[in-house]
Amino acid sequence: MHFLTSLIRIIVIDLALSGDNAVVIGMAAHRLPPKQRKTAILIGGGAAIGLRIVLTIIAALLLQVPGLELTGGLLLIWIGFRLLEKEEESHEGVKVASSMKEAIITILVADFIMSTDNVLGVAGASEGNIGLLLFGLILSMAILMFMGSLVADLLNRFWWLAYLGSGVIAWTGTLMFIKDPLIARYLPFILRVNTYVYAVAITAATLASAHWYHRARKT
Repeated sequence: MHFLTSLIRIIVIDLALSGDNAVVIGMAAHRLPPKQRKTAILIGGGAAIGLRIVLTIIAALLLQVPGLELTGGLLLIWIGFRLLEKEEESHEGVKVASSMKEAIITILVADFIMSTDNVLGVAGASEGNIGLLLFGLILSMAILMFMGSLVADLLNRFWWLAYLGSGVIAWTGTLMFIKDPLIARYLPFILRVNTYVYAVAITAATLASAHWYHRARKT
């Protein structure tokens, strides 16, 4: 019964925490031709399993390093900006050079940054059981591959969903860097404002700046 309870907890954690990662995968891969898109998702997802195993081992130590979440959050906001910029170029008829290598690198970098909560949740639910831990990691990647493909298909049908996708990425990055210990230590006044106020403001600024940047470059 205890094993079954842990198993159910891991499944729920994977389902709940994999959505934002799947958005990144879909955003990064959907401009590729269908065959290359599937390959990029498989390679990127498979390599991410290895990254998550390593991250699981060192996650507790990583979370103690000041500045790590701050750096990762800012990098995620930049990824959201870049992905939307390229999306707008495609929508306006400009051919965007999107390669499989570029898509895989984006998937790996973003998944590494965004996977800490998922990894820690699975590690805690497994309670030291290596079999459950590996099951949780593999299940999370299976969910990401399926959901990433689904997001990519939807983006190809409805280009405006790219704004929503980039918004999710920027929102996640904002919540991440505000939690960094350096913010509490050196900028405590930031924490006096509700976190979601910053998330809304920075997400809106990311979307607007990517849109403006694209228009300005064309004129």
